[in-house]
Amino acid sequence: MTQNPSDIDCWRRRLTYRSWHRGTKELDLLFGPFADALIADFDEVELDQFDKLLLAPDPDVYDWIIGRAAPDIEYDTPVLVKIIAFHDQRHA
Repeated sequence: MTQNPSDIDCWRRRLTYRSWHRGTKELDLLFGPFADALIADFDEVELDQFDKLLLAPDPDVYDWIIGRAAPDIEYDTPVLVKIIAFHDQRHA
């Protein structure tokens, strides 16, 4: 079901805020810049994937992003691939 554009904008703002306030500075610095740069172009499916990823345990997410561990199947989404690529490009 398609949401009202103002609802989607509110969802984007909430996700961006949560990206910068994960609880660990390392993940704030991984998620925050990513959300600032790309979330405006996310569709509802990507927003949902990102929302779920933000609920995953911090140590697991950190290991997935830095390549220390393979992501759990439910988190292995195109959004996680985008986050990893975003940080690979920033640190290349």
